[in-house]
Amino acid sequence: MLERIREGSSGITAKVILGLVIATFVFAGVGTYNNNVDTSVAIVNGDKISQQQFDNAYQNQRNRMQQQYGEMFDQLAGNELYMQNLRTNVLEQQINELLLDQHAAKLNIRVSDEQIKQAILTTPEFQIDGKFDNNRYLMVINQAGFYQATAFRDYLRVDMTRRQLINSIMASEFSLPYQQDIAVKLANQTRDINYATISAEQFKASVDVSEDEVNEYYQANLARFATPEQIKLEYVHLDINALKADVTLAENAVNDYYQDNIDSYSTVERRRASHILIEFADDEAAAKQQAEDILAKIQAGEDFAALAKQHSADTFSGDNGGDLDWFEKGSMDPNFDEAVFALTLDNNLSSVVKTDFGFHIIKLTDLEAVTTQEFAEVKAEITELLKQEQALETFYALQGELAEVAFESPDSLDEAASVVNAEIKQSPWLTRGAAMAPFNAEVISAAFSDDVLLDNLNSEVIEVATDESAMVVRVLEHKPSATQPLTQVSEMIKTQLVSTKAAEQAKQAADSLLAKLVAGEDVSATQFVAVADVPRVGGTIDGNVTKQAFLLAHPTEGVVSAGVAALNNGDYSVVQVTKVTAGVAAETDANLGEQQVMSASQATFEGYIEDLKAQAEITRNLPSNSPQF
Repeated sequence: MLERIREGSSGITAKVILGLVIATFVFAGVGTYNNNVDTSVAIVNGDKISQQQFDNAYQNQRNRMQQQYGEMFDQLAGNELYMQNLRTNVLEQQINELLLDQHAAKLNIRVSDEQIKQAILTTPEFQIDGKFDNNRYLMVINQAGFYQATAFRDYLRVDMTRRQLINSIMASEFSLPYQQDIAVKLANQTRDINYATISAEQFKASVDVSEDEVNEYYQANLARFATPEQIKLEYVHLDINALKADVTLAENAVNDYYQDNIDSYSTVERRRASHILIEFADDEAAAKQQAEDILAKIQAGEDFAALAKQHSADTFSGDNGGDLDWFEKGSMDPNFDEAVFALTLDNNLSSVVKTDFGFHIIKLTDLEAVTTQEFAEVKAEITELLKQEQALETFYALQGELAEVAFESPDSLDEAASVVNAEIKQSPWLTRGAAMAPFNAEVISAAFSDDVLLDNLNSEVIEVATDESAMVVRVLEHKPSATQPLTQVSEMIKTQLVSTKAAEQAKQAADSLLAKLVAGEDVSATQFVAVADVPRVGGTIDGNVTKQAFLLAHPTEGVVSAGVAALNNGDYSVVQVTKVTAGVAAETDANLGEQQVMSASQATFEGYIEDLKAQAEITRNLPSNSPQF
């Protein structure tokens, strides 16, 4: 929703730079603490970013990532270093945005009320059948966390002002034809090459690795052989799907719900109409008389559509013969609504109708009557809905009982399992940084907490998936982090050292071959593969060989252009460039100019932000133990 509004006030490059959270719509600046304790996580030129603002922004980012990555996000969330970096990045984004807001204010950049109004009116999420609907607008922004329309308008004002500044910074970049031509020639350039690969495998049989070398490697890399701390849990799992399977509905419950909510299964009457609008202008009486005259012409048989094109002040509909398309009752001005819904297809022309916009002549052109789905069509849907509602009600009740019993009997899950009629299950071995369903990041965090791990108490009730399942856990077994003994890993180390030494010998052989090639010595004993027209991207040979080929200088007479490429498997390739063919302009990508502008604009914007930071007084106070959610 908000992204569509932004599209109206920013170019493509700006949208790349300022990607705000769309999934939740909650403005990170809503709400402050009402106490005297300074809880700010950063101060930028005297303006504070509160803990609550940060928490909101951080939760928004988590929500967006959770929607994007699904269950994979649980694994990311279980990595403390990753989440700490995420929190740092969120704070830096807030600092960047505050710097932009401050500079926009300094430059006196403003967004008018009319600009905000037009942004709202043209947002598809606020429209029904292509037309703005106020009730839908209020519903959507309420769901987004804006309980007052003024709060949403304030949010838009800040965001649109910020984007005006960004556009002014980035719009200065451009791409000239000669720059595009150079880029095309480089992008589409091909090279003819010869290459020979020295396999590391051939040296492994002759490699010797001593016990001292194995031990030395082991001692120098003890961290690599550490097993992570692990726990095995026992847990009581409360799952709404299991509860739903046990729900039995009363005999007439489904039919009763259908009858009580019949409107939900019925379409709303829609009408299609055309109108001619005469605005009041400076003389309301004259406007009314003009409308009466036009009505008389229509009643006398003149074409309504032609008169609409000629006279209607609503030029958008006027160009279409006055057509307003389909709409529901309540979508128009009350007087207009009353008039159009009083018409019939037989009596389809209104008298002159006055609204706040002027005088209207309305013609009903079509209507769609109310239709209702048959009970049989929606029975299964209603059954599922009622079972879900009952299961959810039971779930919340049992969740409360589970929390109470788990707290009152903290040394065992027996009573907790009994009260919710569930069995006590056991988890596989779990680590701090490897969440797996249903043991998400919240479960892992609780399981490794001091209360659960050290004091051996039951956890609190943990939501595994919102409104779907919850669990209480306790530690059954615990394995501290430990270093694997050398006896367990010596063979693995020996294999690694053999591969390393073999790769070193392969490199020495490749370097020797390169020296001979550059010196013009005979290398015919080595088999080189010739490949013509190797592209910069997307060729069929090893990417490391291609990369080396395009790093080499153009070949010149008497000078061999060659180098060595390290391959991912430990092999080495000697690469020689024999010919370079420039790309031609006809092969240019139609979007290349735009891509160049985008790249330059992004670099300009990043430099601008860094310049603002260099001139600003910034204090960061983000604690390492800030809420992790």
